[in-house]
Amino acid sequence: MKSMTFRDLQDLPPTVDVMTAARALGIGRSKAYQLARDGKFPVRIIRIGDLYRVCTADLMKVLGVDSDERAN
Repeated sequence: MKSMTFRDLQDLPPTVDVMTAARALGIGRSKAYQLARDGKFPVRIIRIGDLYRVCTADLMKVLGVDSDERAN
């Protein structure tokens, strides 16, 4: 699994799939989906039917990237 750079994080759309969020957090695929199913993923999951989405702003907060850094 390729880690994400700060630039990669800045280029993310408003929501991302679980695997993109997991990659940013350094979590493997199986563990990410297990945490999502159990309601224990470190970032709030938006569930739309069988689809899991993660709010990028919430992901950035968990990673400690503040809004000033995101704006630059």
